[in-house]
Amino acid sequence: MSSPSVPVSTLSGGNRQKVVVARWLARNPRLLILDEPTEGVDVAAKAEISDIIVRLAGSGTAILLITSELPEVLALADRALVMRAGRISGELRRDMMAPEAIMNLASAG
Repeated sequence: MSSPSVPVSTLSGGNRQKVVVARWLARNPRLLILDEPTEGVDVAAKAEISDIIVRLAGSGTAILLITSELPEVLALADRALVMRAGRISGELRRDMMAPEAIMNLASAG
């Protein structure tokens, strides 16, 4: 950004996402609900947002991550509730999470 007065709407998708996350983080939340936080961002911004999520969780912030990206679930989740047709089809703890298990719950229930 050339200046703090630059409108957020003029930033790239990744930088917009980071601004939104930063605004919420400034409030020191105990719970952060993130709905598709890396959707539409480049690989570098995705990695940066993922690092922020890991740091927050490590510092005690509860994170509710809503994502359709399987790699994000596998990398970031301690527990996953898998949905199919608008309903929870199963729950997996970190030690049970595998792409096959998640996809089975998402497709067959």
